[in-house]
Amino acid sequence: MNETDMNETARVRRLLGEPPPPSAEASARALARLEDAMAPGGRRVRPSRAGLRRFGWPARLGTGLVAAGAAAAVAIVATGQGSPGSPPDAPPAPVDLGRQAVLVAADKAAEQPTGNYWSAERLSGQAYVVRARTGTYAIFGAHDETFNWAGARKGMGEAYYSRDLPARPQTPQDEALWRKAGSPSAIRVWSNDHYSTYSTKATRWRSEGPEVGLDPRGGGTFLDKSVEELRNLPTDPAKLAAMFLDDDAMGRAAGLDPKRAKAEGARMGPGQTATLKIMRVSALLGTPLPPKVRSGLMKALAAQPGVHAVGRVTDPLGRRGVALAAGERDVTITAEYGTPKDEQGTYRARQTIVFDERTGALLSRQYVLTRPGGPYARMKPGFVIEYQAVRSAGWTDAKPKPPAELPF
Repeated sequence: MNETDMNETARVRRLLGEPPPPSAEASARALARLEDAMAPGGRRVRPSRAGLRRFGWPARLGTGLVAAGAAAAVAIVATGQGSPGSPPDAPPAPVDLGRQAVLVAADKAAEQPTGNYWSAERLSGQAYVVRARTGTYAIFGAHDETFNWAGARKGMGEAYYSRDLPARPQTPQDEALWRKAGSPSAIRVWSNDHYSTYSTKATRWRSEGPEVGLDPRGGGTFLDKSVEELRNLPTDPAKLAAMFLDDDAMGRAAGLDPKRAKAEGARMGPGQTATLKIMRVSALLGTPLPPKVRSGLMKALAAQPGVHAVGRVTDPLGRRGVALAAGERDVTITAEYGTPKDEQGTYRARQTIVFDERTGALLSRQYVLTRPGGPYARMKPGFVIEYQAVRSAGWTDAKPKPPAELPF
């Protein structure tokens, strides 16, 4: 590792800290999605907490931390691809209908204003099942929020913030069982190869300087391009697919040579690559792409093999939207590394991306249970295993500030 890489790694570690290793289910997804470093670039990731669950962070920090997080392997086998039509979120919808709903909404985004500063606020959560004596309930733990802004031009500055959100029961039924268990403020769950404890209290925003950010001379660069360059991106779905979603593009994002990228794409097949592409698009839509480019990218995703429309769904913040999903995949958790018996078994889940029909904005990317089993044997189809939700994203003329209030 050269000096520049060491400085970059140290800077990220100072900002994001060193949280616990990834959970078993997060590592399973990581292994399934990122086989042999075939992951797309994405958001700045805290390498563990909930493993490879964070996507949509500034792409210019590269894929090294993402690939490193996937290396935290546990006793898991990810197998096969189930039938893509099984509905966890909503009754199956024809692809064209679902795609058109997304695209019509995306076209409406053309009326959205631009400004001097781009900012985005994201929430991430990992599901855990708590088997209390008084009743089993589910929580979102490894729960956090990030906020970042960047000026439209170099020299306007940029800043990144993060804070831990309270671990909390997922549903009113879960909350009732949590209260029955004594409303514990520290919740102990199995994560990866050990037990972790999550607090129901939030932390304050962390940053290397609210007004300074990582670089006071920063700003003006998104996807390694200026705002002007982003405006010159193609709007044609086929061209955008070639630029961001084909084997070569995915390989470049993962640092693979073209020959290996093509081989990896062929080996994984449409099911696995569809999941990667959903996550890739989720990351790309976290940048200030022009509305027509955003619409074209959605069209490109909807046309990818293995990507299906699943109608209207609800995201973890209770917002309704229209969704696309990858095919289902089986994940098997074994007894290796001391995994408790209640955590073992096979479940089936799929990756889903949800858009606001009114504006075309990205609402969430969520990993959804389609067939109960393993640690989620008592959960119902539609249970959100892991998510990243965009609470807000857009342009403003005033320098943005992270919200003081909690999102819930």
